[in-house]
Amino acid sequence: MAKKLVGRRVEGWKAKSWFKVHVPENLGKAYIGDTIANDTESVVGRIMQATLGEITNDYAKQHIKMRFKISSVTGDAAYTEFVGHDVTRDYLRGLIKRRSTRVDCLVPIMTKDQKKVRLTISCYTLARANVGQIHAIRNAITANVQAQAVAWDLNTLVTGIVTGEISRDLFKVVKLLYPVRRIEIVKSKVEPVAAPEPGSK
Repeated sequence: MAKKLVGRRVEGWKAKSWFKVHVPENLGKAYIGDTIANDTESVVGRIMQATLGEITNDYAKQHIKMRFKISSVTGDAAYTEFVGHDVTRDYLRGLIKRRSTRVDCLVPIMTKDQKKVRLTISCYTLARANVGQIHAIRNAITANVQAQAVAWDLNTLVTGIVTGEISRDLFKVVKLLYPVRRIEIVKSKVEPVAAPEPGSK
């Protein structure tokens, strides 16, 4: 009986296929690994992870972990869409300095292609900030990002995150309010958008 079960397991393994997983086109369709499945239908929806350093061959960006969901399969190639990122804890600990303040902002946005995204943005000041200054920094970051988001599609947002362009733009705004050392988008998450109810406009 045991021998028969082993035989079945080997047969099932051989029946599975390997699929090569690629990141979205705006990140160069880079190959990030393989996944195995019985059929293409069971591949779609899987979450894959890779560092930005691996994707771009820039190992100075190994601290940025990118997450992708497989959205389509062609032959043995699986293509993905971006669903979020986060920055490693070790990297964030290195940004914290004595006698300074870390201001965290949770900013929900809706892109022009109707992607609902939650961004976590951290601002690191040069000196300790008081409560009023913290509120001013948080309000400036939130207002600026939400104002710009209406012109972004998801690809534009992802490009702005990985190139640091959004962080640099925020730095220019916030430094007018209070001396800051760095601004980082430390986390993002693409959330499902509820389908409209039948008959609604």
